[in-house]
Amino acid sequence: MAEHTVKAFDEDIDKLRGLIAEMGGRAESALEDAMTALVREDKKLAAQVVAGDARIDELESEVEKLAIQTIALRAPMANDLREVIAALKIVGVVERIGDYAKNIAKRVPLVAVNKRTLEPVSLLPSMAQIAGEMVHDALNAFSARDADLALAVVNRDTVVDDFYNSIFRTLVTFMVENPKTITECAHLLFIAKNIERIGDHATNVAEMVYYAATGQYLPDRERGETTETS
Repeated sequence: MAEHTVKAFDEDIDKLRGLIAEMGGRAESALEDAMTALVREDKKLAAQVVAGDARIDELESEVEKLAIQTIALRAPMANDLREVIAALKIVGVVERIGDYAKNIAKRVPLVAVNKRTLEPVSLLPSMAQIAGEMVHDALNAFSARDADLALAVVNRDTVVDDFYNSIFRTLVTFMVENPKTITECAHLLFIAKNIERIGDHATNVAEMVYYAATGQYLPDRERGETTETS
């Protein structure tokens, strides 16, 4: 009976990891496609990103049901329980990452109204690439229970924050010097903030992974300060 229980739990954990990996992959692709749509002014691709968010929501529901079922039927303890609880928390964070990618895609038609010659537009894809890599590495760390990789993700968050602060200052300068760009700059500011939040959420996932793998919380760290957009 003990052997059967352990095997069944392993199967549940593998399924949880697989669902979260699929969910994370879709969130990563959504961010990448949203940025491609922004750069190319591709409204059709942007619409596909918005529509694809429904599947991410469905996967979140599947993970939550399986995690609760696993706790109820397998009664995991110690390391195993931490991993299941981490999965429950992580799935909510990944769903939010998908929402941020969807929000970026929704703004593509609004930004594409005007021809863009603003320098920050060229910085946004680089910022998004780093945030996307953080998401990818955080989820890989969860799958492998890799505390070192999780810690590396946490340490990269300041890079995304620095990108955001640079873009924010540049866009504010554009708006002051040329009021005609205010609407477009405002949309770009919201896009930059969404990317910055994706980096924050990837960091949150990494911190959960670190705890699940080690049983220890990371010490409070100095987060990069960012200017909030309302």
